[in-house]
Amino acid sequence: MSNDFPWFNHYPEGVPHELNPEAYPSLIELLDEGFEKYAGQPAFTFMDKTHTYRQIKDHAYAFAAYLQSLGLKTGDKIAIQMPNCTQYPVALFGSILAGLVVVNTNPLYTPREMKHQFSDSEAKAIVIVANFAFNLEKVIGDTQIKHVIVTGMGDMLGFPKKQIVNFVVKTVKKMVPAYHLPGSVSFSEALSRGKAATYTKPDARINDLVLIQYTGGTTGVSKGAELTHRNLIANMEGISLWFQPALKYDIPRKILGALPFYHIFALTVNVFAMMKLGFHNILIPNPRDQKALLGDLKKHRIFIFPGLNTLFNALLNNEEFRALDFSTLKITVSGGMALQAAVAERWYEVTGCRISEGYGLSETSPVLSVNPVSGGQQLGTIGLPFPSTIMKILKDDGQWGAPDEIGEICAHGPQVMNGYYKRPEETANVFYTDPADGKKYFKTGDIGLMQPDGFFKIVDRKKDMILVSGFNVYPNEIEEVISQCPGVLEVACVGVKDDKSTEAVKIFVVKKDPNLTEEAIRAYAKENLTAYKRPRYVEFRDDLPKTNVGKILRRELKES
Repeated sequence: MSNDFPWFNHYPEGVPHELNPEAYPSLIELLDEGFEKYAGQPAFTFMDKTHTYRQIKDHAYAFAAYLQSLGLKTGDKIAIQMPNCTQYPVALFGSILAGLVVVNTNPLYTPREMKHQFSDSEAKAIVIVANFAFNLEKVIGDTQIKHVIVTGMGDMLGFPKKQIVNFVVKTVKKMVPAYHLPGSVSFSEALSRGKAATYTKPDARINDLVLIQYTGGTTGVSKGAELTHRNLIANMEGISLWFQPALKYDIPRKILGALPFYHIFALTVNVFAMMKLGFHNILIPNPRDQKALLGDLKKHRIFIFPGLNTLFNALLNNEEFRALDFSTLKITVSGGMALQAAVAERWYEVTGCRISEGYGLSETSPVLSVNPVSGGQQLGTIGLPFPSTIMKILKDDGQWGAPDEIGEICAHGPQVMNGYYKRPEETANVFYTDPADGKKYFKTGDIGLMQPDGFFKIVDRKKDMILVSGFNVYPNEIEEVISQCPGVLEVACVGVKDDKSTEAVKIFVVKKDPNLTEEAIRAYAKENLTAYKRPRYVEFRDDLPKTNVGKILRRELKES
């Protein structure tokens, strides 16, 4: 790769310009290396039960043998649908070891959404938490799923805690609606059978499909990004290189597993990267349960905190969180949505650790760029492109943008997907081939710019841009400004139809101060925003609709 790119001048010390996306023949070898290297170290802690890397390996290989005993072949699809619990990595690693393609699925999906993903991906098997098995019952007849493994939340907690937790979840809290799935097998039974079965290492190759990661589907039909062993290995290599400068501290590498693993950000940073770096994941099944989350944060002094703006903001407004000991917190990484300056500044004041905002998509495995984690972060940017990654700005006229020119962010690198599963036309629409050198660039749909120093900024999502009397208004900017207005807890901005100016700016505000008025917000906007950017409409809400990951659903607000 050419050394002409300005971002290389700001790379953390020791981080090379290029990485090797073929450092392993497949993810199987990466997993085996981690299992062996960190065998006796803690890997996952869930509800105070800790499993070592060796124990996870034994369970994963047993699960792989069980899947093979069912007659599932290399390349067959298996859906995994559960929150963060120890069964998740066992099922994930076991499926990969068996040579299967994992379909990562949100457990809170409706039957309609489940049916679409399972049918579209042609999944033949599924591992699902019992809480949501009743939804599977409604649609399984319309899918190709033949093998169902059902797990209770406490299945890997050991006797008697397993029995107690599963009883409380099902009988006391009534969180497991009745379901009827003939022929289904419990997760515990699958592991038991797998221990008696024979495992055969599959012929997995570097460019084989290993993960179908569906896009959020908040703007249309959910599409499955085809990710290969090579794509994910590239991101693992990049993450491990990027984190190295901050790994000099001789303290336990506990990483908070609060973001759901069915989301590509946490799947990559928490679950796969740990196999390279020996992280100890503290699993949080429901990050919105602040009482439980704070209980775990008091027990475990976290080293790495992956999160997103809404999670950081919620915790910063909790007195118990602000009183915690943050002396071991050395890395905080943000993704998934724009990080607001007010939140980032408060986080640093409270924890003493600066947030490193990054950027990526399901289609890019996910990391494309990130700020340094050991100093040199630039607030308001998404950082520097990863090693072996080229990012450029494509202007409306089809030309590459110069520094500070605005356009669509495009990326070329080994982490970029092959395409969308069974959707060649949509795949073709999101790639641009540079006529100068023939390189294919993924068009992200995000509007941004590159600073002269090589740091990138996102201006907004292309589809979220608001057109006011011919002027482009970017919701991220409005939210960034209004979030700093005294008394505002959360804010979301959308465009609404307007006969005079095409669209008008509308904001939805959750109050931090109950005495906050619309007049105060308008006065703040007048002081900080030019006239066409100021909100025409202000609506107060008790809360804002969010995805399970915590992203604010602008589309839902726009349609309300």
